[in-house]
Amino acid sequence: MQHKFWFSLLLLFVMISGVKAQQNELPYTAINLQTLNDFKPTGANWKLVSDVFYDFNKGGGGSLKSGSGVLTNDLSGKSKDHIFTKMEHGDIDLELDFMMEKGSNSGIYLQSRYEVQLFDSWGVKDPKSLDCGAIYERWDDSRPEGRKGYEGHPPVQNVSRAPGLWQHLKISFRAPRFNAQGEKIANARFVKVMMNGVTIHQNIEVTGPTRSAAFQDEKPTGSLMIQGDHGPVSIRNISYKAYGIEPITLTNLQLKAYDGKFQSVDEFSTLTPKREMPIDVLAHLAPGSRDNFAGKITGTLHIPHTGEYLLNLHLRWIPAEVNTKVRNGAGELKIAGKKVVGVTTEDGGFVATKLTLPAGDYPLELAYYKNFGLWYARSNDILLSIEGPGVPYTTLNPVIRAEDPVSEIAVLAKNEPVMQRGFVNHQGTKHTHTISVGEPDLVNYTVDLRKGEFLQFWRGDFLETTPMWHGRGETQLSVPLGSVIERSGKPSLAFLADQNAAWPDSNATYNNLGYDVDKSGRPVFKYTLGTASVRESFMSANEGRKLAHSFTVTPATQDIWCRLAEGRDIVELPNGLYAINDKQYFIELPGKEKPVIRTTAKNTKELLLPVKAVNGAGTVTYSIVW
Repeated sequence: MQHKFWFSLLLLFVMISGVKAQQNELPYTAINLQTLNDFKPTGANWKLVSDVFYDFNKGGGGSLKSGSGVLTNDLSGKSKDHIFTKMEHGDIDLELDFMMEKGSNSGIYLQSRYEVQLFDSWGVKDPKSLDCGAIYERWDDSRPEGRKGYEGHPPVQNVSRAPGLWQHLKISFRAPRFNAQGEKIANARFVKVMMNGVTIHQNIEVTGPTRSAAFQDEKPTGSLMIQGDHGPVSIRNISYKAYGIEPITLTNLQLKAYDGKFQSVDEFSTLTPKREMPIDVLAHLAPGSRDNFAGKITGTLHIPHTGEYLLNLHLRWIPAEVNTKVRNGAGELKIAGKKVVGVTTEDGGFVATKLTLPAGDYPLELAYYKNFGLWYARSNDILLSIEGPGVPYTTLNPVIRAEDPVSEIAVLAKNEPVMQRGFVNHQGTKHTHTISVGEPDLVNYTVDLRKGEFLQFWRGDFLETTPMWHGRGETQLSVPLGSVIERSGKPSLAFLADQNAAWPDSNATYNNLGYDVDKSGRPVFKYTLGTASVRESFMSANEGRKLAHSFTVTPATQDIWCRLAEGRDIVELPNGLYAINDKQYFIELPGKEKPVIRTTAKNTKELLLPVKAVNGAGTVTYSIVW
């Protein structure tokens, strides 16, 4: 039914403007972990605590800290129950953090039926369908021996972290579909599963409940279940977006096209269009129009549920980095005759807004113009995306264009260490003088040679270099293929007047001398700091579970220090390791060396170690464990 526009009911809030949007999706709903009220009654094994310690060296050595915020499965008693949410879901986007005890096994069951495996798979090189992140197999006792388990899907690569570290899981799940008679007409599907920032599954169909599911039937909705009978696991930060099956749609599209150069959308509002045509995608499709045109697209927007919506609009011929003094285009979106948002060159062609809409059908009008094109922004497409209550983020009527066929240009370290020079993105900044090193046991790292900074490390496959070599080489970047942990990007060594002196952002006396390659094929970086000569090296250890980092300084003086880590917090653990950034990774020191933990002016923590001189030379070695 066509709704009359009551502006008092259509509450518009323009939340975002400028070159880039700061908010591009609506917030998730959090499951409360201050109490267990969001869960159905369960066994005594499920507890709320404030912190957990699992020792990666041995199972059963965990300890719990009283409080709330972390849901943990404590199997020290007799209870081994699963836990179910009161919330029941169909289609869902789910995010959570989890931590495994050494050797432990658990699982997250969507609708209590379809499992994503949680397992201690630290260091596994060839993951199977029982490893962490796998979509677990189905089971049929009537099948022949060796084939009772079927349809299991291992992760495409193993990016599991060490027991005792927090890991992140993000799941997009599409529930099975049923007709009016209750008959299943479409299988459940894992649209996408990401673990520790890496996509490990896409579009995986499951034909029925996986092994050890709570139920063997299938339904449109069901509770989220966490397995409790296999091993200790801790969960926190559970949040979700649940969706219905009725979509937002944009139909009855008509394009009115105008020729000429324009400075505002008002200039062609009273003109007679040069041509009119029906369209089915959002793009300026008028024949012969490449530059110097304007258009009005009208259609009907169907809103399935009353509530707050987030809308993003991008005119793709206006790139973010365009010269804002030379306006090449702009646009304006109206819903039911009222302006919702405008987009300009100064916005970089992108703008977002929040608005509250009652369910119903609304007339939509999108007016825009383009005066000239740029070689790196040739598209005349328009991206209009919307997200709201019970509706996933949806790009309306997009143009589907075939990309230039090109295979991924990947660099992999198969049998020996591999080095790749190139550009690397670190904390949003392009570093142009970097070298990345990959080890055959899937441990990798990047160093900035111009500044002497250890930028990042990751476990998994090495690099994709397609952006470096395909076409014009835009964006010139080499991109890690595994799960990346970024460091702060400051020097590892510095001269300090005392242990309280601030750590410098850069070393003015740093002078890069290149690197040697040792017998194993690993680089040994050489540079000077003032009068001191430094040799710096990295080496994978413990079958890829650790990355050893070493320095030799000649001559070493009493005022040179090594900065091992920086993070929001640094905590010394009962096993002698140091947990960095809320248990993102560990620092391990040899022997009985005691580092300095201190607070910076930005209220972060630093872990420092003096470079002690012996016969004029000093060495520092530590290991990163993750």
